[in-house]
Amino acid sequence: MSKKNSSVNLKNGFKDFKDLSVIFKNFQQKLNHLNKKSYTVAVSGGPDSLALVALTKAYSHIKKIKFHYVLVDHNIRKNSAQEAKQVKNLLKKNKINLKIILNKKKIASNIQSQARNTRYSILSNYCKKNKIITLLTAHNLEDQVETFFIRLSRGSGLKGLSAMNTLSTIENKIILYRPLLDIKKKFLIKISKLTFGRYFKDPSNKNLKYLRTKIRNLKKPLKNSGIEYEQIIKSINNLAISKATLDGYFKNIFKDMIKKSGKEVLLNFNKFKKHNKELKIALINESIKRLKKNYYNPRSKKVVNLIKNIGKRNFKKTTLGGCIFILEKDNLCLKIEKT
Repeated sequence: MSKKNSSVNLKNGFKDFKDLSVIFKNFQQKLNHLNKKSYTVAVSGGPDSLALVALTKAYSHIKKIKFHYVLVDHNIRKNSAQEAKQVKNLLKKNKINLKIILNKKKIASNIQSQARNTRYSILSNYCKKNKIITLLTAHNLEDQVETFFIRLSRGSGLKGLSAMNTLSTIENKIILYRPLLDIKKKFLIKISKLTFGRYFKDPSNKNLKYLRTKIRNLKKPLKNSGIEYEQIIKSINNLAISKATLDGYFKNIFKDMIKKSGKEVLLNFNKFKKHNKELKIALINESIKRLKKNYYNPRSKKVVNLIKNIGKRNFKKTTLGGCIFILEKDNLCLKIEKT
């Protein structure tokens, strides 16, 4: 598709395509409700993120909002710098400026998880530096289902199995907003192709050493067995309703049991011992989050092991999630682990 045609699509809000017009109007309502003056848009070059770029650019023709487009080059694959430049040139043809930030931190193990955390850290720092409080990402309906299966395979509880939050907070009060969680990937591919004529494929998406890739390959067999993603999403949303009810209950318990004092977090250990396993996990995760401000919780298996350790009579100290856990009088004390 020519530059001229793509420009027309963006300016008229995809009115030439009924399905995409509905998606854009829904997207427009979401951003109108947020009502922010500027946003950072996380870009990767894949169809999801390019569709988000197109939708934000179309929105900017209706409302004069400043969007900052940022791509993090993880510097893991040999040709990553070249691929990032190709994405930049593609967006430049559509008068969209892309900022490329090179990750200088070495990622050698647990690659996908470390890359994700590093990406959020870099994007959050960019937001803070440019006085932007809202970060947009292109997570979609398929991402929801894949994440559900990943967490199911790891034995996650209600919190892990419920839906991704549309709106949440990451490092230092940066708002993370996922406006495409209810959109199917096929529509995002269509938007990308219509707007930019192409999109870029991440080779790691086909690498079977990654659990997400294995789960992604289950979609077709599940469909052949009569199990559609739409059905799974309904279950995920129902779990999210139950989680919201529990969150209100947990919030009151957190307030009573967790105190932050300077560079420490204190968890009332006598009260902690009286609660069930699920609530103990929630208390440990919340304590770590208050100290480290991590977005993602540690693996539930690791948290369960920590709970077993601190329940032993000879327990002195242990580490998890970048924190040192020490038993001091009636409190479980958390301090930042020095690296």
